[in-house]
Amino acid sequence: MTPLDDLPRFRAAAAERLAAFPRTAVADAPGLRRAGVVVCVTPDGDGAPSVLVIKRAYRGRNAGQWGLPGGRVEPGETVREAAVRELAEELGLRAGPDDVLGALDDFPATSGFAITPFVAVLADPGPPRPDPAEVHSVHRVTLRRLADDDVPRYAEQPDGTRLLQMWLAPDWRVHAPTGAMLLQFREVVLFGRDIRVAGQAQPDWTRT
Repeated sequence: MTPLDDLPRFRAAAAERLAAFPRTAVADAPGLRRAGVVVCVTPDGDGAPSVLVIKRAYRGRNAGQWGLPGGRVEPGETVREAAVRELAEELGLRAGPDDVLGALDDFPATSGFAITPFVAVLADPGPPRPDPAEVHSVHRVTLRRLADDDVPRYAEQPDGTRLLQMWLAPDWRVHAPTGAMLLQFREVVLFGRDIRVAGQAQPDWTRT
């Protein structure tokens, strides 16, 4: 059994790779806002390690968009504290200090946020309890699926831009910023490859 199919083995491999990963941070700047999200890996109903991906509620910021649980940093908290708090508020899942294994690169979103993705592994979290005010639906993507060759694709735009699309299912495409963070998680944590994703183009509708 490989780390893609076994949660304890995945946790050990992920911790080692994140500890060795030289992450890139976005420097503070006037007008920059910060947010934290969680790439949360839990077992699905069959025990397969899976990432939780949400569709945001059809109102408010990022209405109806695919995302990772998380949100903006509030006064007096760190980005990591914000990410863990939002995971609890949005999905009712608690991540303790030992559950968060590390972080990937900050992603400079065109909305003006620098988003820090933290990787957490929850062995027995219970079912997600989404807050309907913030989350429309919760979905699981197995690590095995995320590792498939046909998941990252690029769509050529009329202006020549290549737009990343993470095809998590036949009718399910996730763009940057979330798609870019999932791509880096896949390459760095699942495969041990060094990849940077800050330059991935973002659709116009993600700018709010």
